[in-house]
Amino acid sequence: MFNKYIKLIIATAIVVWSVMQFIESHIMNGISLVLLASVFVFFYFKNEILLLAFLRLRKQDFEGAGKWLDRIKNPTSALIKNQEGYFYFLQGLMLSQTNITQSEKLFKKALRIGLAMNHDKAMAKLQLAGIAMTKRRKREATMLLAEAKKLDKHNMMAEQVKMLKQQLKKI
Repeated sequence: MFNKYIKLIIATAIVVWSVMQFIESHIMNGISLVLLASVFVFFYFKNEILLLAFLRLRKQDFEGAGKWLDRIKNPTSALIKNQEGYFYFLQGLMLSQTNITQSEKLFKKALRIGLAMNHDKAMAKLQLAGIAMTKRRKREATMLLAEAKKLDKHNMMAEQVKMLKQQLKKI
């Protein structure tokens, strides 16, 4: 809910306050304040709005996830680089149901900015392969499918890859 820099300022102020508590021999207060500061540091690296949007998507509530994502007005200033990639990834997932052209742009932007997990990269490439297949770009779709299969080390998306390959043969 706070800007990324405000979170760090609050965490720093709480740490200074906890050091003062340690100096005054209030050890439990100091420990509690350090734990409170760690919450703000955690939310600096893992944005709370993106976490809530992921939870909504997990429940298949696209409308609720969209409402959470709409709260982020300017993702370049409100989020760190990694979170910005996931913001565009989630936006792409939301739009993949209705507007595939815009969804394709958002997935490419998310991959360009960067996603931390390989299975998220594989999911984005799989979505891009499906979009390319819909637009009759067979060569691009096969290339993206191969990249998605290479990134999917635990074979979590093996069934989707197989299904897309079968559909590619029909084109």
